Amino acid sequence: MTLSRRHLLGAGAALCAATVLRAQDAPLQLTATDVHVQGYPTVEALRWIDTTLQRESGGRLALRVYHSGQLGRESDSIDMARFGALDIVRANVATLNNAFPATRVLALPYVFESTAHLRRALDGAAGRRILAAFAQRDLVGLAFYDSGARCFYNTHRPIVVPGDLKGLKIRVPPSDIFVDTIGAFGANPTPLPYGEVFSALQTRLIDGAENNWQSFHTTRQFEVAHYWSQSEHSYAPEVLLLSQRRLDSLPPRDRDLLLDVCVRSVPVLRELWDRSETESRDYVLAHGVKSNAVDRAAFVQAAQPTLQAWLRNADVDALYKDIRALA
Repeated sequence: MTLSRRHLLGAGAALCAATVLRAQDAPLQLTATDVHVQGYPTVEALRWIDTTLQRESGGRLALRVYHSGQLGRESDSIDMARFGALDIVRANVATLNNAFPATRVLALPYVFESTAHLRRALDGAAGRRILAAFAQRDLVGLAFYDSGARCFYNTHRPIVVPGDLKGLKIRVPPSDIFVDTIGAFGANPTPLPYGEVFSALQTRLIDGAENNWQSFHTTRQFEVAHYWSQSEHSYAPEVLLLSQRRLDSLPPRDRDLLLDVCVRSVPVLRELWDRSETESRDYVLAHGVKSNAVDRAAFVQAAQPTLQAWLRNADVDALYKDIRALA
């Protein structure tokens, strides 16, 4: 059968209309990245954001979560978000200290007395001020996520006083504050990306590291480092960041929904965090890790030169005083 020009034009118009309709029906898939593994509380909080966005947007919005560092290191992901190549990044404040000075107070030693103290500060005026500072470099500070109390673990011995760290090569995140702090305790601070710690422990490139129970567990580092010392020297939290370019590209209703859902993910994360912290601690202890308390007063005293040096910055000092008032 020979098709007339009119039939061809009609079929073409129908095909174009159908394509446009499908494009309109397809959800806008945002992207998010996290260096932690599937099942880690922060990754599961991002998945909750995805589920909630899809439900409450009527299918207009979705979030694809890349976990386990699939898109590279945190520092690389932050730059990708700044330039609009990635939408949402979950990063620890230690990675952000140099570029965003307001985050420095959150990484300093012995600023927080407990998880409850941390959460009061992050939910209050100090937290809001720090989140607002990300706007200076094309990012939106969405929310803070817990990252637990950072403690020491190593392959050699229990750590009770700072002197026990002398001679040990301890991995730290790429942060001048962490280098200064761990050096003040007497260890040899060794900056390494998060994903390289297990192999560095295996090959004896480092003697230990410092992090939370969940990271110690999920990275399997407990299989190599059998000594955990409950120093709680830092509660440096995670922060959820959004590309300003992506936010600006959304229509108002989707923009408001995305911001709201991300804020509502915080209590979800906290519930996941509290449960998983207990589970991780119990698991590694059951698998041969030896845990000990430390002389907290000795560690606090050893940290004072580092703390006072960084508090010479007036903005950091003002935030520190606000946070300490909530202890």
